[in-house]
Amino acid sequence: QLQLVESGGGLVQPGGSLRLSCAASGSTVDNYGIGWFRQAPGKEREWVGSISSSGLSTTYAAFVKGRFTISRDSAKNTVYLQMMSLKPEDTAVYYCAAAQVLGRAPIDAHEFAFWGRGTQVTVSS
Repeated sequence: QLQLVESGGGLVQPGGSLRLSCAASGSTVDNYGIGWFRQAPGKEREWVGSISSSGLSTTYAAFVKGRFTISRDSAKNTVYLQMMSLKPEDTAVYYCAAAQVLGRAPIDAHEFAFWGRGTQVTVSS
């Protein structure tokens, strides 16, 4: 069974950058579309962006477009979320999730069957 573990979170100043990792085990991540989600305190979980199983297609929420980039490294069985120009409102627990969807980047949370436990990102001066 696929397992996902996020890492790379931490405290960063506004305008700074972080790279989150989503390491997969139990199966190859190339068989899945991977999404990133986040949940801030007192708010509902929201979709951040996704990458297709092939890595050829990515899509992002409007509020991160141009600042965040998702990529994948098949050799390391890992997907990354590169975050730049971070804002205090980006503070949240970030989760990666996997969907058994081929040919497109999934975006609906209901498509994702496997979830990591999350990593905290705090943007503050």
